[in-house]
Parts: sequence; C-alpha cells; structure tokens
Amino acid sequence: MNTENIDKSLFTFAAFDEMESEHIAAPRYSYWKSVWKTFFKNKFTVAVAVLLIVVVAFALIQPTRSGYSPINTPNINNAELKFLKPSAEHIFGTDHVGNEVFDAVWAGARNSIIISFVCTAINMLVGIPVGALWGFSKKMDKWMIEVYNIISNVPFLLLAMILSYVLGAGMRSLIITMTCTEWIYVAYFIRTQVMIIRDREYNMASKCLGTRTWTMILKNILPYLISVIMTYVSRQIPSLISYEVFLSYMGLGLGTTNASLGQSISLYTSYMNGYPHLFWIPVGVLAFISISLYIVGQKLADAADPRTHM
Repeated sequence: MNTENIDKSLFTFAAFDEMESEHIAAPRYSYWKSVWKTFFKNKFTVAVAVLLIVVVAFALIQPTRSGYSPINTPNINNAELKFLKPSAEHIFGTDHVGNEVFDAVWAGARNSIIISFVCTAINMLVGIPVGALWGFSKKMDKWMIEVYNIISNVPFLLLAMILSYVLGAGMRSLIITMTCTEWIYVAYFIRTQVMIIRDREYNMASKCLGTRTWTMILKNILPYLISVIMTYVSRQIPSLISYEVFLSYMGLGLGTTNASLGQSISLYTSYMNGYPHLFWIPVGVLAFISISLYIVGQKLADAADPRTHM
C-alpha cells in the first residue's frame, strides 16, 4: 500500500504510556463480595437468616434475665399456677410445678445452641487440618484409615454412656462426648475432598517446584473447599443439636441441674394427653432452629461456590 499520498493531518498519533499498557480492562473481582451479593439475592433466605439471628440472640440473652433453673421449683405447692394454658401473661403456659414453660424452653435452647456451636468449632478446627494433611500425605493415609475404621465401628450411644458414667453429667462432659470421635468423620470427609484435587496439574507443578506441603494445602487446596466445608457445617450444627437433645432425652446429657430442650421434651412427654402444648412447644423451637440453620448454611455454601458467581 502506498502511504506517501496520505494526508497525515487526518491522524493523531497516540503517545505510548507504559502504565496504561499494563491496565487490565476486566472488572475487579472480589470473592467475598460476590459471595454476599449472591447470598442476598434470595429474599426468602435473607428473611430466614434475620429471623434466625433474632431467635438465637433471644435464646442467648433471655435466660440470663429470667434466671431459670430446673432445680428451682418455688411454685410446686401452688396448684393455681400449675398447667396454665398459653396466654398473654404466660406466653407458653406453665408446667407441672408451676414454672414458666417460656423460660424453660429458652434456657434449654441456649444450652443446645452453645453446645452445638462449640462442638462444631472444635470438630472443624481439629478435623480440617488433620483431614487436609491426611488426604495429601499417602504415608499418613495408611495408618489414619485404620484409626478411622476402628473409631467408626464403635457405637456412638455406647461411647456416650461410658463417658457419661466416667465424666458425669454436665456441659463439659457432653462436649467431650460429642467431639471425641466426631472430628475424625470431619477429617475423613476433608480427606476425600482433598484427594480429588491434590493431583491436579497446578498442584503437581507446585510440588515439582519444591513448594512446602502446608503451603500447598493452605494456598492450593483449602480455598477450593470453602463451599464444601460450609455445606458440611450447615449439616453439622443441626445434627449436633439433635445429638444433644437425644442424649438429654436418654438421660445422658446435661443432667437435672441444667436446662435442655431434650430434657424438657423428655419431661413433658408424659403430659401429652392432657397438655400437648408442653411437648410441642420445645419440639417446635428445636425444629425451627435446626431447619433454619440448615437452610441458611446451605444457601451460604451455594453462594460460596465460585461457579454461582458467573
């Protein structure tokens, strides 16, 4: 092409800017900003989350105001205060000794929530690092799988009965009972997930370049498992609440000196015929907390999956 006859005044030559040439035209991406943006798109889940926060906060605060204790029965000789139906004055009614069912239920919910959250935190803090190393190290896998097979074949109820007998009833012994073996199930779950992605090309390249094992686990593997871990946590908390209720129902939980939803359900079962609300109220509170935690946890896990950010 002949360029000699082109009028150069028709063109403006752009100056070279080294910094401008490094500019990335793609929009900025923030992982956690995208997580919350995706989560808040679902109005129903947000409404459930807000209601759950209110209920949990109320369960944690209300018992400190009421001062309820299952061993305090000041109205046991006052027949007029026994078995009152729910009303404006007695929101959930009164029980067989004249105590407020409202206070008993929220005191039990408080202990159940505290125990489940503490146990979940312990199981995750122990299980995730062990599981990550377990899945990455083939040498460790050989003997850890044997430990898992032994522990998984011990009946949980039998172990709970033994520990309850040895340690006695109480919150501390119940937390030990619900964490002494549960962490290995978390570790096994994480081990399986790590094994799926440990031999991918970028991990093999990092290993060839001499990257340390823990660096690879923390930088290359665990970030990809955030949504998976959140899914497991969303199941773990309601499950542990159910465990606590079941153990308390069987008399292996917090004992008679501490309030518990399981203890209330067990106690009020005998009054199902004449006063069914005594049984269904703690069951309803338990169901709402467990289901809400599961729904919110699952939606948060879905939002944490980068594939939903497209």
